[in-house]
Amino acid sequence: MSDLSDLSDRSLVYLSATEALQRFRDGSLLPSELMAALLARIDEVNPGLNAFTAVYADEAMAGARLADERWRQGTARPLEGIALAVKDNVPIAGHTVTYGSKLYADNVVSDTHPGVARMLEAGAVVIGRTVMPEFGEAGNCYTPLWGVTRNPWNREYGPGGSSSGAGVTLAASMTTIADGSDIGGSIRIPASCCGVYGYKAPFGRNPNDLPNTFDPYMHYGPLARTVEDVCLMQSIIAGRHPDDISTVNETVDYTALADVKGWKIAYSVDLGYFPVDTEVRDNLLSLVEGLRALGATVEEVELDWGTEVFDAWLATNSSRGSAARFVHDFERDVDQLADYTADMIAHGKSLTPDDLTAALEVHVAMYGRMGRMLEEYDAFLCPTTALPSVGADRSPLDLAIEINGEIVPEKIAEAWFMTYPFNMLSQLPVLSIPSGMSSIGVPTGVQVVGPAFDDMKVMSVARAVEQHVYKTDFSQLEVGAR
Repeated sequence: MSDLSDLSDRSLVYLSATEALQRFRDGSLLPSELMAALLARIDEVNPGLNAFTAVYADEAMAGARLADERWRQGTARPLEGIALAVKDNVPIAGHTVTYGSKLYADNVVSDTHPGVARMLEAGAVVIGRTVMPEFGEAGNCYTPLWGVTRNPWNREYGPGGSSSGAGVTLAASMTTIADGSDIGGSIRIPASCCGVYGYKAPFGRNPNDLPNTFDPYMHYGPLARTVEDVCLMQSIIAGRHPDDISTVNETVDYTALADVKGWKIAYSVDLGYFPVDTEVRDNLLSLVEGLRALGATVEEVELDWGTEVFDAWLATNSSRGSAARFVHDFERDVDQLADYTADMIAHGKSLTPDDLTAALEVHVAMYGRMGRMLEEYDAFLCPTTALPSVGADRSPLDLAIEINGEIVPEKIAEAWFMTYPFNMLSQLPVLSIPSGMSSIGVPTGVQVVGPAFDDMKVMSVARAVEQHVYKTDFSQLEVGAR
C-alpha cells in the first residue's frame, strides 16, 4: 500500500494507466488511493479550466473500492480501477448526456455506448463527463450550456475540439484515460492542443453507437498520455460488435510494435493548401530528423489537394452532422443554439444534390493520390493543426485568424485544423502525437497516418517518436500560471 501523504503529488496523478496497473499489481498503490488523488486534483484545478460537465465522485470512489477488492482477490480485469473520463455525447445508461446544448440539459439516456461498455466490463471506472462544443460542431470549446473551456497550458487559449474536456482532463492530470469522438478531427485536435495522444482508428475498427454506425465520418476512440495506453484502450474497445454493422472481424495485436529502421515515411507540411505556423512546421521537421536518425527514410511529398477538400468536408458534414440530427425544430430553437451550431445547420439546409455529388468526387480524387502514396510509404506525417491553438473565447465564425503575421483565407480560418481530410478518407488510421511546444506555451502535434486498416504502422511510428524523439513533459505544466 502507498503512503497516503503522496495523494497530492503530481507524480501520482500523472501515472499512465499502464504504470498505475503495475502499481496496483505489486500492491504499492490501491485504485481507491489513486481515485482520491484524482478527485482532489479535479477540485483543485477544474474550476479554472471547465473541463467536466459532471464529476461522479461518489460512484467513482465506490467503483475504485470494488477494484481494491478485486486486486486483493486476484480477479482484477485489464483496466481494473482505472479512471475514465467520458465525453458528453457518449451515452452511459442512467446518466445525462447534453451534447453541450441547452436543448438536452436534462437528457437522461438508457443505453451505454459499446466502447464505454467494453471498458467498464474491463474494470474501468467513470470519473466524470467531459465538456464538448455544442453537438461537436466546433474546433474550439464554448457552449450556451457550459461556457468556455480553457487550455491548461495557457488559459488564454482553447484546448481544441470537440473532445475538448478530454484533452484538458488528461493534460491537467484529472483522469488517467479519456475517450472521444471524431467527425472532423475532434479527438486529434484537442490531443494536439493539450500535448497528449488521440487516435482516430480506421472506420469499422471501433464500434459506434446508433445512429453513428451509419456515418463514415464518425469515429470513437481513445485519448491518453502515452502510446502504450492508447494501445491498451484499443485492445479493449476494438472489434466486431452486434450493434454496429460497420465493425470488422479482423483483430489487431496492439503489442506488436515494430522497429521503424528501414521504413519509408512520407511527410507534407501543408497538405497542398494550408498556410502553416512556423513553429508548427519546425516541430514537424524536428520529428522528421529524429526518425531519420532512427534509420527511417523520410521524404517530403507533394499533394494536389486544395480548398475543394474543405468544401467537400463541409458539405458532407453539415448535411448530416450532429447538429442536423439533434435539432428537430431549427426555427423554434435557434435562439438557444451557439452561433456556430446555427451556422452549420443553415449551411446544411442550403445544400443541393449537386453539392453532395461534387463532394463525393473530391473524396475519390483525394484517395487517388493518398492511396497510391501509402502503397509506396509505410506512413505519412503532417501537422495536426495549422497553428498551435486559437483564443479560448473565439467564435468559429470569427474569420480573422493570422498565421505567420498574415490573415489567412476564410476556408482556413473556418477550419484551422488539418484533420478533416482523414475523416473523408475514414479507413486510414490516424494518431495525433505531441511534436513540441510553441512560444505561446501551447503544445503542437503531428498526425501519423497509415495505410487503410494498418493500425500498427501508426502505433510503431508513434512509439518510436515517444521513446527516442519527443514526448510531452507534464512536469512543466503549472495550471493557471499564465
